[in-house]
Amino acid sequence: MYDRIKGFRDFYPEEMQSRRQVMDTVESAARRHGFREIGTPALESAEMYADKSGEEILEELYAFEDKGGRQVALTPELTPTVARMVVARQQELSKPIKWMSTRPFWRYEQVQQGRFREFYQTNIDIFGSSEPTADAEILAVAATALTDLGLTGEDFDFRVSHRDILGGLLASFEGDIDTEAAIRAVDKRAKIDADEYADLLTDAGLTTAQIDDFDALLETGEDGLDELIEFAGTDRVESAVENLQAVLDATVDLGVREYCTLSLTTARGLDYYTGVVFECFDSTGEISRSVFGGGRYDDLIEGFGGQPTPAVGFAPGYATLSLLCQRAGVWPEESLSTDYYVLQVGDTRDVAARIAGQLRDRGHVVESDVSGRSFGAQLDYADSINAETVVIVGEQDLADGNVTLKDMESGDQIAVPVDSFPGGDDRPTYDDFA
Repeated sequence: MYDRIKGFRDFYPEEMQSRRQVMDTVESAARRHGFREIGTPALESAEMYADKSGEEILEELYAFEDKGGRQVALTPELTPTVARMVVARQQELSKPIKWMSTRPFWRYEQVQQGRFREFYQTNIDIFGSSEPTADAEILAVAATALTDLGLTGEDFDFRVSHRDILGGLLASFEGDIDTEAAIRAVDKRAKIDADEYADLLTDAGLTTAQIDDFDALLETGEDGLDELIEFAGTDRVESAVENLQAVLDATVDLGVREYCTLSLTTARGLDYYTGVVFECFDSTGEISRSVFGGGRYDDLIEGFGGQPTPAVGFAPGYATLSLLCQRAGVWPEESLSTDYYVLQVGDTRDVAARIAGQLRDRGHVVESDVSGRSFGAQLDYADSINAETVVIVGEQDLADGNVTLKDMESGDQIAVPVDSFPGGDDRPTYDDFA
C-alpha cells in the first residue's frame, strides 16, 4: 500500500464536484469581463525564478536537473510564465491583453492550514493598460466571483494599498534603507510578533525612532492620505496617493467600492509589485490568513526583455477560498448529482440505450447499468449516486408499450408511453406525467 506524498491531496468525486463548481464560477466571472483562457506548461527554466528572486528561491521550489541536463522547476506561480508569453508575441497581441488560467502549482514549503505543496489557483491578468480602471476591473472580477459563490460584504474584505506609497515613505527617511526588505517586513507584520517585526525593519536599515514613525504612518486612514503627502514631501508619494484614490473612485463606478478598505499594512511580499496591491480577507477574522491577493506589476514584462508594459492581476487559490466558503456556509454540497438513471430489466438494452442517449444529447447526466446487476442492485446504485429520476425499461413494460418513471425523492412512479419519452420536454420527470 502506497501513502500519499505529504502536501499533495486526492480529490474524490464528491469533493471534486464541489471544487469544479467553484472553479467554474470563478472562471465564469472572468469570462464575462472578457478574459480569455490560456494554457501553460508545468515546467519552466529554474533560471527564470532565480534571476528574479535570487538563487535561494530554488530551495522553496521543486527544482531539479532533467534528463537533458537542464535546470528546471515545477512552476510555483504563473506570473513569470505569462510575462514570458507576452514578451514572445508582444507585437502581435492586441492590447489590453486579458488572460486567465486555472491549473496546479508546486512549492516545497511547510504544510499548514490552507497551504499545500501542490495547490490550484486561477490567475486573472490584464496587460497593456496603466489606467486605474484596469486595477478596478481586477477588483470587480474578484468581487463578482465571490458574490456569485454566495458570499456577501459581510463575509470578505479587500484590503487595498499602494506599493509606491510604502516605498516613497521609506525613501523619505534618512539613512541607507533597503526598501524592498522593509516592504517584505510589512507583509509579515500580522504574522510575526512585534519584536521580530522590529528586527526585520532594523535589518532593513531603520532606526528605532524611524520604525515607530513608519509604523504610525501605516495606520493612516483614507481621510488622512494628504498627511502622507505632507510627511514625505515628494512627488512620488503624491502621485501614488492620487493613483490609489483614482482606483478607489473607479471601484465606485464598477459597483464594488463597498468591498474595499484602505490598509497600508497590506504590502504583498513579492518584489515585482509596483502600484496598487490588495488582499482578500475573511471579514469575521476566523480565517486569519489572506484568502488571495493581487496587484500591479508594471516592470515585469520589461524585466523579461519585452517592451515596457503595464500589468495588473490576481490569483484566487482554491485551498483558502474553500475555507472562506465553508466558513460562510456557501461551499457547494459535497455529494454526487445525477439527473437520470436508466434501469434495464431483461433484454432491453437497445431501448435503454436510445433513451439514455437522447437524454444525454439534451445535456443531462445519465447513467445506466454496465455491470449486469439485478433490479434491486441497480436501484440501490441509483440511490447512491443521487439520481433524481429512474427510468425503468423492463420487458413487461415494453410489451405494454410503456416505460416507468420513478421519482427517487418521493418514491412515486408512473407508467408512460415509451414512444412519448423523453418526448419534447427538455427535462421530463414524474411530475410532467402525473
